[in-house]
Amino acid sequence: MGFKTKIQLIQRKSSQQFYINFPSACAQMLGLGKGEEVEWVLTDTGDLLLERTQHKRDGAEAGEKADAK
Repeated sequence: MGFKTKIQLIQRKSSQQFYINFPSACAQMLGLGKGEEVEWVLTDTGDLLLERTQHKRDGAEAGEKADAK
């Protein structure tokens, strides 16, 4: 299943900035949170891959260890 989205362009005097809205349903499925860092990676096949810079389980495990004490 896919989610279509449009690319927006903000044109300024000396620069351009492109925006892509990330569908809420996708963010919820991935468990993304406000302020979480992600990185866009262009693959050898030309696909755009979104990677978390820190795995979600890292934070969960730290929380579990703190609760266990």
